[in-house]
Amino acid sequence: MEKKNTLTKMLAIMGTLLVWFPLLAAVILSIAHLIRSGKFLFDFLIPAEIFYVILIGGALLIWAAVRAKTYWAWIIWSLVGAVVCLVASQGLAMVTGIASGTRPAEGFWWIMVMVLMGLVIVAEIIEGIGGILLTRKLFTPDPKS
Repeated sequence: MEKKNTLTKMLAIMGTLLVWFPLLAAVILSIAHLIRSGKFLFDFLIPAEIFYVILIGGALLIWAAVRAKTYWAWIIWSLVGAVVCLVASQGLAMVTGIASGTRPAEGFWWIMVMVLMGLVIVAEIIEGIGGILLTRKLFTPDPKS
């Protein structure tokens, strides 16, 4: 790893925080609602609703990973997977009429839309783990120096 300078480290930290933010927001808001009302409600669509935050974080992580020459494939593929699954989920919901309400949210197509949304969340978690590993590697002292 040639470039372990401050810019690369800051890109990795900011990217990781931005990628994890929508996932952690969903959990924190659910816990806050549970404490306040006694009912557990989990909005699993928050990561999709603020996906632009994940895109920005992913771009920062890709930049940091390319500079550091490590974990770039992991981060790129997980971001691509999240984008593809999100577009497929939204596209399928629109094509089948689930998004407009002309078809009820039930049955095979509804399950497929939800499976794709689940895969979006899995891909985001994988990307977040890649960001943590990249950041950890950047802050690990190099034994060669």
